[in-house]
Amino acid sequence: MAIASPVEPRSHTDWVTLPDAVALPLDWGHHERTLRARLTDIKAYGDCLEAARRTLEAGFRSGVSVVELVHGRAAIIDRILALAWEGFGLEARPDMALIAVGGYGRGELHPGSDVDLLLLHDGPLAEETGEAISRFLTFLWDIGLQVGHSVRSLDECTEEAARDITVATNLMEARLLAGDAGLMERLDAAMSPQRLWASDAYFAAKLREQEMRHHRFGDTAYRLEPNLKESPGGLRDIQMIGWVSQRHFGASSLHELVAQDFLNEAEYRDLVDGQTFLWRVRFALHTLTGRKEDRLLFDHQRALANQLGFTDQNHNLAVEQFMQQYFRTVMELERLNEMLLQHFREALLPGKGDDTPVPINRRFQARHGYIETVHERVFEQHPQALLEIFLLLEQHPELQGVRAATIRQIRAHRHLIDEDFRASLASRSLFMEILRQPQGLTHQLRRMNRYGVLAAYLPAFGLIVGRMQYDLFHAFTVDEHTLFVIRNLRRFAVPELADELPHCSHVFKGIPKPELLYLAGLFHDIAKGRGGDHSELGAEEAREFCLNHGLSQYDANLVAWLVRAHLLMSLTAQRKDISDPDVVQDFAAQVGNNTRLDYLYLLTVADIRGTNPELWNSWKDSLLSTLYGATQRVLRRGLDNPPDQEELVHEAQTQALGLLRDQGMDEAACLRLWEEFEPEYFLRHSADEIAWHTRAVLESGPDTRPLVRVRRETARGSTEIFLYTEDHPNLFALTTTALTQLGLDIVDARIITTPSGKTLDTFLVLEDEGHPVMDPLRMDEIAQVLTERLGNPDQPPTAVVRSTPRRLKHFNVPTRIEFGDRLHFNRTLLAITTGDRPGLLSRIGTTLTRCGIKVHNAKIATAGEQADDVFYITDLEDRPILDRERQGEIEKALREALE
Repeated sequence: MAIASPVEPRSHTDWVTLPDAVALPLDWGHHERTLRARLTDIKAYGDCLEAARRTLEAGFRSGVSVVELVHGRAAIIDRILALAWEGFGLEARPDMALIAVGGYGRGELHPGSDVDLLLLHDGPLAEETGEAISRFLTFLWDIGLQVGHSVRSLDECTEEAARDITVATNLMEARLLAGDAGLMERLDAAMSPQRLWASDAYFAAKLREQEMRHHRFGDTAYRLEPNLKESPGGLRDIQMIGWVSQRHFGASSLHELVAQDFLNEAEYRDLVDGQTFLWRVRFALHTLTGRKEDRLLFDHQRALANQLGFTDQNHNLAVEQFMQQYFRTVMELERLNEMLLQHFREALLPGKGDDTPVPINRRFQARHGYIETVHERVFEQHPQALLEIFLLLEQHPELQGVRAATIRQIRAHRHLIDEDFRASLASRSLFMEILRQPQGLTHQLRRMNRYGVLAAYLPAFGLIVGRMQYDLFHAFTVDEHTLFVIRNLRRFAVPELADELPHCSHVFKGIPKPELLYLAGLFHDIAKGRGGDHSELGAEEAREFCLNHGLSQYDANLVAWLVRAHLLMSLTAQRKDISDPDVVQDFAAQVGNNTRLDYLYLLTVADIRGTNPELWNSWKDSLLSTLYGATQRVLRRGLDNPPDQEELVHEAQTQALGLLRDQGMDEAACLRLWEEFEPEYFLRHSADEIAWHTRAVLESGPDTRPLVRVRRETARGSTEIFLYTEDHPNLFALTTTALTQLGLDIVDARIITTPSGKTLDTFLVLEDEGHPVMDPLRMDEIAQVLTERLGNPDQPPTAVVRSTPRRLKHFNVPTRIEFGDRLHFNRTLLAITTGDRPGLLSRIGTTLTRCGIKVHNAKIATAGEQADDVFYITDLEDRPILDRERQGEIEKALREALE
């Protein structure tokens, strides 16, 4: 017996008489007469299904309840299947039944949903019956139904259900369509909890199943391409509640949970409203794609937002409004799912031993490992207990969670968190104590967010709950990203995780007040979506919050500065040449002191890692730690005492010579080679790189040109490719094209030309997955391809033929091209922001070559769908490009190439 949906549909007879507003009402009587006259006619059935599809879609567009439409489609399919069953002579056969199972068994069919069927028989199947079943099923596919089916005996059903909880669940939802009603009754009896899967065992198995399903989706509902059925808070979580209710109570409707005091009417209505919204989205998605599709891909989100009536507003796109409503809906469903499952856990999986509560304080106690209030009026009498409970959970790690009745009390009393509550010294002290606890912070902030307490205490945080940013850079909603950032910061403090990011863990030990770092993480994106500079707006809110919560002026200013500057380090490292002493000096001047540097470094790493799991790699780790170390050295010397160029060159050469001597290289030969190199080379390469290059050139001999060397992961966190050959205008374009065709991601390029006309080029690359090249055969392939291409530099680069990834096709990034005002090593800075695509760097390099431009350095940064690339260029005579007209010509050529 299937459990009914939260909202009972109108009767099937009522549904087919749709309102006059529906342009294509379904005349079932006409179709039934036609089908009865042509019981196995594929075209007649196909025409009926097409008419039903058009009627459903017209009804959806005209505002017919999605509940009626979903159940209505099931009703139509019921009738079609019953007629086809009769047409193939199966109705007359004894001990055979056609049964709907799964979602169809519940009477729910979205436009693209599978029609799940069980053909149940009792005893061996006669050959003639088997052939009739085969023809029947083939016919269903031929008329356009997506059928999932099984043909089983009653004994086989029982055996499979005993082995597999999913099969048992499908059969629990069984509903007779045609055939032997007695056989259906026997199936219901066989599936009863008294014979199979007692309610406690069933709940435990389904709970494990849900936990595994949530884990597949990263235990978060807030990825930007969620699965509205399977993700946490999705439709499957509602079904989970229904299945357990049916198994334990024999409930035929979720409303029966109200009578059992597991839900109140308001919570039941929230459950109904949540399912109705998700059904509308799913119905629209199936209609839009013409198939069963439950992933809210970027491909569909804009169209769905328009179809569901959202419109663009200032600072808030229609698609962002739609997705925010989606995420807030699933958050509410997550809350209900957690509360109800906790109810079931307490009812079905009682704790062992004494039921006597263990006192914690005057307001809270523990029972079977879960915290609860000592009476139902605790929050009414002591509103600050709405924060205290989370502090207690941190201080008592042995507690597994919150009892269901207390979750409900928290939800019911959130309104007490008002201005007076937030202004209370007790509330402010409790919140700061939550941040200062040595353990449990991440779990409790997530719980506070899930229960709506965090948004109530921080109204500004409430504005970012469920807020998405429609791009490929941010993989999570703003609130979820914020909590991931705090989680990442907390991980630096855990000794057991010190090997994860050793440098960050070491730096964390030296910061005086970790809670300031957590506050910066909490506020860094809190002003997203308001218009204006979110860093500036967030900094002001952070300062006010800190001062209101008893922090000193110094601490408040530090947190505000971190929020304001939270992008400074990542932008400097990824978009500027941090081998340039002036860049490091300027960054150090903006940071000011080592304390700020430590905090900013940790916040930057946590922020990048919390933005998108795919963004963090060893290359970014190396960039940030290199900038951190260089800035530390500047701050130690003093901002007014920067090292001069000659000192830096001497230091690099001395260190490189030491390495080369250890490798048995002749010091005099090394120094003679270096006489050909400009000081810039030694400023832009580490001692290790200088030693590697020098040894490669000296050992190769003058006839080995082009010289190509590849080495796996270096201190820079990437695979390094070194090229030494005669300079040629085509080299950059040829190299970038070859590396792109090899499927490599270029993250940095440094091109040095010697006065004698040699070029020393260094390219840092990663595989597409974001890790260095580790396979020696792959490294040999790279060297071989480059040697071949660069051996004939006059040949034009071949076109890059790689398909654009699906996600990139749905974003239009305007191309911006800018020339810098300041020279860099007597070169002109060219900054290009455009949409990422395969072969982008090759296309840019080829265009610059055609324009007679040499590239001397490149910083390659990609954030989601947007590429932000910086090039340092000259003309063919190594002169900077200063003429505005000439810059305009280059810009025009680039725009044409990037269209």
